[in-house]
Amino acid sequence: MKFKVLETFSDGDMPRITSAIISVDPDAKVAADVRENTVDIDSWLFAEEFVVAFRDAGYDVRIAQR
Repeated sequence: MKFKVLETFSDGDMPRITSAIISVDPDAKVAADVRENTVDIDSWLFAEEFVVAFRDAGYDVRIAQR
């Protein structure tokens, strides 16, 4: 699944984002494209569960692809 981060973020934000995602699914694989402001997550969980994790970490996102 792919998420669009609505504010600019950098590689320096990835530890916080990854930590938030891993708190929801410890087995999730996380990859980001800072140029496109997107984060890809490989997980069996629902995308909405990760939206909450992003918000708790201080990032506003939209689901770009399920």
